[in-house]
Amino acid sequence: MPIQLCRLGLVMDLTWLSDFAALAKTGNFSRAAETRNVTQPAFSRRIRLLEEWIGQPLVDRRSHPIVLTPAGQAFRTYAEELPRRVEEGRQAARMAGQQQHQTLRFATTQVLSLSFFPIWLRSIATQTALGAVNLISNSVQACEQSMLQGEAQFLLCHYLEGMPWRLTDDAFMSTCIRTDRLIPVSALGPDGKPLYSMDASSNQTIPLLAYDGPAGLGRIFRSVFDIATVRPRLEPIAESHLALLLGLALEGRGVAWVPEGVVRAELDQKLLGEAGGPKWSIPMEVRLFRPRSPLGQVAEEFWKFVLDTQDPVAPPSSV
Repeated sequence: MPIQLCRLGLVMDLTWLSDFAALAKTGNFSRAAETRNVTQPAFSRRIRLLEEWIGQPLVDRRSHPIVLTPAGQAFRTYAEELPRRVEEGRQAARMAGQQQHQTLRFATTQVLSLSFFPIWLRSIATQTALGAVNLISNSVQACEQSMLQGEAQFLLCHYLEGMPWRLTDDAFMSTCIRTDRLIPVSALGPDGKPLYSMDASSNQTIPLLAYDGPAGLGRIFRSVFDIATVRPRLEPIAESHLALLLGLALEGRGVAWVPEGVVRAELDQKLLGEAGGPKWSIPMEVRLFRPRSPLGQVAEEFWKFVLDTQDPVAPPSSV
């Protein structure tokens, strides 16, 4: 539930402070609204309500990019600091109230919850006592929200530097658990070669099996390749989650970019082949995130163990 403050009968929602901080950082209403996951009209309305609550205009809308008024400049530091301080206080209270509980709380993407997380945790359990573990498996967007709300202590996900990301460096830290690659794959033809090849010299249009909006792997793909710039070479024909896209790729319906660590068996069994050379693959990491604020004894001991013993490894290379 949003935290609200009241002044002269006007109620201020603390989320407006984060809205204003995003606007001050981007200098653009559209980009700021996108980072806050709201429509521009709704975002603009919230900024107006914040200005009404303060009693002063905070931005000069006549300039492009927009600039802060003197009142906005004076207020910016507080808008950036207060939500963080409130969240730290919330986390401190939660930690104090839950100190007696020894459960490690993880959030991880659905891909890693099936393909990597159980193996990784079993490996750690052979070296140190873990105790109870609670796992939230969802889209990376939902996992980010679980971390921001303090529902999880750790987030394990695929990550690429520069991808859109809500867990900022000032509030969260991370370590690389393993390296991986996002590679284009296709079913093989009778000649044992991929049905589709990104390296082929022909003008053949290649059907793309694309990720839907919330998918973290889709964020990584779009951080490197702009679909508009690779048309007509690539033409999206489906948009879904990894499991369905992989099934369509196995049926020969098109090319999907998938983690090499997930499809290693299919590649070895010649059910799939790489549909492009090195320039079409995306090096990425499986990365573990945690808040910078204290987590409690059990979680802190787990984090220290990971840092002391983890040696990032890569999946087997393609043959």
